[in-house]
Amino acid sequence: MKKFIITLVLGFSVFTILMADIYTDINSSMKSGNYKTIASYFNTSVELNIPGADGLYSKAQAELLMKEFFTKNTPKNFAVKHDGVSQDGSKYSIGTLETISGSYRTYYYLKNNSGTFLIKELRIEKDK
Repeated sequence: MKKFIITLVLGFSVFTILMADIYTDINSSMKSGNYKTIASYFNTSVELNIPGADGLYSKAQAELLMKEFFTKNTPKNFAVKHDGVSQDGSKYSIGTLETISGSYRTYYYLKNNSGTFLIKELRIEKDK
C-alpha cells in the first residue's frame, strides 16, 4: 500500500511539473510572440479565433496565422489571469496580451491527446 501511495504521489508530481512546463512555454511564447513554440503545442487541427481568422485550421495553417498576428501585433507583455481544469481533465488558461496595437484577452484550451496535452482551441480577442 505504501508503494502504491508513493507511486501515485510521484506520478502526480511529474504530471504537475509537465503541465507547468507547458503553461510556462506557452505563456512565455505569448509574451515574446514566439508563434513557432505556440504552434508546437497545437493539435493536428486547432480552433483558432484571432483578429482576421476564425475557424478550424490545420496545425500548419494555424501557425501561419499566428505568425501574421504577431507580425502585426508585436507583444509588450503577457499576464495570466486564471488557469483551470475542466471536469474531463482538460486544462485552460485565460490571460491578457499587451501589444503595440492594444490589449487582447487570450484563452487557450489544452486537451489530453494520448498522454500529451495539446492546444485544441486558442482565442485572442481585442479588449473592449
